[in-house]
Amino acid sequence: MSENNLLSPNSAPHSDVEEIKRRTNYLRGSLADTLADTITGSIPEDDNRLMKFHGSYMQDDRDLRNERSKQKLEPAYQFMLRVRAAGGVVTPDQWLMMDRVAQKYGSGTIRLTTRQSFQLHGVIKWNLKSTIREVNDAMLSTLAACGDVNRNVMCNPNPHQSEVHAEAYEWACRISNHLDPHTRAYHELWLDGEKIVDSREDGAEQEPIYGHVYLPRKFKIGMAIPPSNDIDVYSQDLGYIAIVEDGKLKGFNVTVGGGMGMTHGDTKTYPQISQVIGFCTPEQAVDVAEKTVTIQRDYGDRSVRKHARFKYTIDDRGIDWFVGELTNRLGWKLEEARPFRFDDNGDRYGWVKGANGKWHFTMFIQNGRIQDDDQVKLMTGLREIAKQHTGDFRLTGNQNLIIGNVSAQKKKKIEELIKAYGLTDGASYSALRRNSMACVAFPTCGLAMAESERYLPELLTKIEPMLDSAGLRDENIVIRMTGCPNGCARPTLAEIAFIGKAPGKYNMYLGGGFSGNRLNKLYKENIGETEILDSLQPMFERYANERRDDERFGDFVIRAGYVKEVRSGLDFHS
Repeated sequence: MSENNLLSPNSAPHSDVEEIKRRTNYLRGSLADTLADTITGSIPEDDNRLMKFHGSYMQDDRDLRNERSKQKLEPAYQFMLRVRAAGGVVTPDQWLMMDRVAQKYGSGTIRLTTRQSFQLHGVIKWNLKSTIREVNDAMLSTLAACGDVNRNVMCNPNPHQSEVHAEAYEWACRISNHLDPHTRAYHELWLDGEKIVDSREDGAEQEPIYGHVYLPRKFKIGMAIPPSNDIDVYSQDLGYIAIVEDGKLKGFNVTVGGGMGMTHGDTKTYPQISQVIGFCTPEQAVDVAEKTVTIQRDYGDRSVRKHARFKYTIDDRGIDWFVGELTNRLGWKLEEARPFRFDDNGDRYGWVKGANGKWHFTMFIQNGRIQDDDQVKLMTGLREIAKQHTGDFRLTGNQNLIIGNVSAQKKKKIEELIKAYGLTDGASYSALRRNSMACVAFPTCGLAMAESERYLPELLTKIEPMLDSAGLRDENIVIRMTGCPNGCARPTLAEIAFIGKAPGKYNMYLGGGFSGNRLNKLYKENIGETEILDSLQPMFERYANERRDDERFGDFVIRAGYVKEVRSGLDFHS
């Protein structure tokens, strides 16, 4: 970036998306008229950009594209709807609502996301308003689940870990609520709220934090409670690491500048891990979040969207610049960061008794997809559990589900239902499978270049015999797959990762940190299944025979010379 742009970050010509946002009158645009158009199931691209702020992406069934084209029909347009739940915590009634709208308006399945949100697929245009209304009636929302705003605030979902979990979760909710967009457009469009005409051009009354063009790109916040980094705090634009001393939440170490997305072949784009910049008290956390977001609002690149994420704002100007700007806006200075340690970034499966005496059951949900099949009646089983359950449900950052706060009196009944419907903690699966994640990819994601959710389970089935042969079936190894390089399943933090390049072809990455504190590195490019399997088998054998005590797979492949260590995204392509 030129020196001139460093001094005047918004002086360069803005991208087309910035102009679209500028014309929308605080996220209204022409959506009301577009949604009323019954001639087509699609919406214009400008409105599709705008729909993201309301929690939805227009998609089509790519499996049907050729067939429908031959029949001279428009693509099978549908909408993905994302539902936010700060920290991933919902009530049994809210779970039943999600089940109901999935059956009534969606594809009949629910998908748990890697940001502790819900996704519904297959919602057609005519049903969007009814779906969003039912979601809101249950006290959940789709607003800001997508778009150039702060997304769902993640928080460690495991209440068994310490008594401070509830307190940390409450701060995550406060940050989330504080950063919600203020526009009334959402209520007008979806909930029949009264239309508000605001003649002010600066928009200060409507969006005091975001302004009238919102952020340059999406913004992600997560809160981790050591020793578990199950929300991948280093992948967040802004992260909070809880500091617990003598059983009390003293505050948070603050991290900034993480982000997973990149573009194949463009070395100016890269994933990045965040940096710890200091410590704040719990009461200061909301202020830190607001001022950090406003810095990105004012200095983020609005000309080139590939360069618009917060990580580039910091890398272009330097971490010292950011800390100085943050201190100036806060009017006070962060304290020195305090010691902490992460041991892993996975989930703890099965039954665990929490500090409050309640029980919590963590289920393995392969790739986050809630549906019934011939072997497991997962969706039906969870529906029946929700009818009996008096605690809560907690979505994890690894696409799994916790049946939380089960009373001793209810535990036996919940156990019976788990067994009756074939639900599982994943104990019969390999540790590799239990530590796997995949994005949706085909057939609904328009960005997908290769399969992911539908293919990773099949690939794991072919990898598992290698693990058995090497004696590694119970060895925890983090493996992730995405259909494109946008990073939805945080693949560049995994010990083994596959990022889609073309149908059946992937870039293979190795060497991420087991606790999510290190990026991986490209090992082989544009390879198919045969080469994937041929590459992994000798690697597993060497790991089994040559690893040191307590050496993780990601550490071993670096020591053994398969890839170089990557501690910063600036070294990702070198």
